[in-house]
Amino acid sequence: MDSPAQLVILAGLVIGLVYGAVGLLSGFCLMSSMRGWLAEGDGRLVRSYALAIAVAIAASQFLGGKGMVDLGKSIYLQPTISAPVLFLGGLLFGYGMVLSNGCGSRALVLLGRGNLRSFVVVIVLAVAAQMTLKGLIAPARIALVQASQTTISANSLPTLLATLGLGEALSRTLSAAAIVVVLVLFAFAHPAFRRSPGQITAGVIVGLLVAGGWYVTGYLGADDFNPVPVASLTFIAPIADSLQYAMLSTGLTLNFGIVTVAGVFAGSLVTALATGRFHLEGYSSPRHMLRSAGGAALMGIGGVMAFGCSIGQGLTGVSTLALGSFIAVAGILLGTTAGLRGSLRVQPLAVS
Repeated sequence: MDSPAQLVILAGLVIGLVYGAVGLLSGFCLMSSMRGWLAEGDGRLVRSYALAIAVAIAASQFLGGKGMVDLGKSIYLQPTISAPVLFLGGLLFGYGMVLSNGCGSRALVLLGRGNLRSFVVVIVLAVAAQMTLKGLIAPARIALVQASQTTISANSLPTLLATLGLGEALSRTLSAAAIVVVLVLFAFAHPAFRRSPGQITAGVIVGLLVAGGWYVTGYLGADDFNPVPVASLTFIAPIADSLQYAMLSTGLTLNFGIVTVAGVFAGSLVTALATGRFHLEGYSSPRHMLRSAGGAALMGIGGVMAFGCSIGQGLTGVSTLALGSFIAVAGILLGTTAGLRGSLRVQPLAVS
């Protein structure tokens, strides 16, 4: 197994396995972070998420600055963006995440632990995402994008700073350093977080996994004849592709996203069995199932419109410092907040 494509497959599986184990042990999840912070007064998980963003930005921009990975080849740094569609997609995803009690990556982790509610979430999310990518909803999405997209000369914070006359390297360093410092200060200003080595470790590991994904696809996967798409951790399109691969594997090819999805599930399952955390769970009522499935559909549709999820945009996209990623994340945060507080708050349901 020495070809670039094969190395990417193997490394993607390892990244997924590690993410699955860390996600299960730490509870790493943006929705849980926001709920703990806004509704329960516990800010440790949101600090872990902030630390993960900081590490992802620092490590990814280091790779980009050293010329090891061309982040400009990713889907996040494109010359045209549709800010309204990105923001709307983020809103739908964020609210759907609250309805389903977790994002796509969290659903994979919980499924490995025996949570059968997450099985419904994964399947519905995959179908809705595929419908939005290539199916019945795709024409409407494409029409919205075409009607609202604009061409921008500065598609990232570094290129925006460069328009002020700063050099490329200095612009990259200043923009990355400013965000990283703010996020690290935010994380470690919380005494309870400083006393939570598990949450600190989780944030660091997840951030490094994002950079690891860039390295795997952008460096190990570099091949003049058969280049691998430059990508990292994201879960909306990969979950949709994984379901399609499970049904039509003879006509499809494994890729980084599919093996990462499989790795997350496997890593969570092995960890759950090894630590005695595996136990079957189901829905408490038909209403509970309907709400969960509805949230999964919103996540699938919104995640495609936003070019990613709470991980795909919240960590991976932001690590490129793409302006479009910050727009999508703003929508995700606002949608999540609306689901947790205010007149649109999702009322909690009893879980069996």
